[in-house]
Amino acid sequence: MTQTRRRAPRVTIDQFHLADLESLAEGAMNRAPQVADRLFEELGRAKIVKSGKLPSDVVTIGNTVTYRDETTGAERTVTLVYPQDADISQNRVSVVTPIGVALLGLSEGASFSWEARNDVTHQLTILKVVPGTDSD
Repeated sequence: MTQTRRRAPRVTIDQFHLADLESLAEGAMNRAPQVADRLFEELGRAKIVKSGKLPSDVVTIGNTVTYRDETTGAERTVTLVYPQDADISQNRVSVVTPIGVALLGLSEGASFSWEARNDVTHQLTILKVVPGTDSD
């Protein structure tokens, strides 16, 4: 089966979170090197915007995002959070997980490939982003 390689979608990061995200990536190098490398890659290619200038349809810490798995058609809604606030039973996903890194900085309508921990690749599309209730 031939698959067309898609260009990685644009990533936009709020300057407010940049130092924390870099520190998290550094801290994850020993326990989850693949996730840390991916986070560093995403931060390296991201457009960094001043605090308060991030568009409301971009996934950032505290935002709730609904995405669809294009393979299964399943939709899921999660909130992207720092690791200490993660709770999968409440759909609060850490930014230092494969799906957290994949979602970070994407905007509504973006499609991307995400490799799960079981090495299965999923094609996902961001359907909706809802800003968090607490502002930075």
